Amino acid sequence: MTPVEALERAIYLLDRELAPSNKVRAFKNAQDAIAELGPDETAKRAKAGTITEVDGIGKSTGAVITEAIHGIDDGYLAKLDDRSQVPLGVGGELRAQLKGDCHMHSTWSDGGAPLETMARTAQKIGHEYVVATDHSARLTIAHGLSEERLVQQLDELEALNKAFSPFRILAGMEVDIFEDGTLDLADDMLARLDVVVASVHSKLKMPAADMTRRMVTAVANPHVDILGHMTNRKVSGTGRAPSEFNAEMVFAACKKFDTAVEINCRPERQDPPEELLELAVGWDCYIAIDTDAHAPGQMEWQAYGCDKAVRCGVDPDRIINTWSAEELLAWTTEKST
Repeated sequence: MTPVEALERAIYLLDRELAPSNKVRAFKNAQDAIAELGPDETAKRAKAGTITEVDGIGKSTGAVITEAIHGIDDGYLAKLDDRSQVPLGVGGELRAQLKGDCHMHSTWSDGGAPLETMARTAQKIGHEYVVATDHSARLTIAHGLSEERLVQQLDELEALNKAFSPFRILAGMEVDIFEDGTLDLADDMLARLDVVVASVHSKLKMPAADMTRRMVTAVANPHVDILGHMTNRKVSGTGRAPSEFNAEMVFAACKKFDTAVEINCRPERQDPPEELLELAVGWDCYIAIDTDAHAPGQMEWQAYGCDKAVRCGVDPDRIINTWSAEELLAWTTEKST
């Protein structure tokens, strides 16, 4: 493994364990530093023990570079790999049934890697397809896509699909749900997408009756296929309390309008909590097990959602990403007509 490959692997593993962004950035800076240094000078400094004297290279990044040069395979990178493993629990068999991931982000919005890299990662971990779901325009903090930029992304997807075939990158978006339940994208643009994830990102503490009306209105929209991270809770770091709403009414709407409830696999979200997922199962709602990945390493997180789905008795036949791309597209097309 070359130093460049070792640093890239470290970034992947750091993303997999949801390391702080400044830590990931340090490894990206080290990549830039050795690119400027060149392979011969990098090797020379690593062997001489002076690699950390180069601007942009610190103790940890220097260790990864040096271990790569010396062929050490039980050092920093090995420990990071072991520490960041996503264990397969009771959902291992279900994870093997998943054919795709319906929610991920790229550098088009707030993701950390290009669409091509995210698609290649999905392919490597065994998927048949992935849905590109960058943020819509309203979420400016996440560099959400205007309609003009979405059209440009659709052009890129067309080119990538030719290169990746038979693997497929489906066109989608995580569309913001406005306070009145309408969506942050015009109907004609929604109709051009294969899969639409609708999520609340603002006014998370609005009264329960208003939030219920907001969510039900979005779920009833024929263009909406998946209700994303429905409670908006955060269970790590400083945490965030879940939004309040009438879950029975929301799941009744999901059942009526065939809108899938997302199991969001991000470790800091784990959304919905199990008591709500069990309620969704009771309503016989469709389910989507999605990573909401913002970096390649995070695409392994589906195992967390699979464990939760099995614990809560979700029928695999009701999980939309156990379906083939053709089956998924037939379902979304039928819903929107």
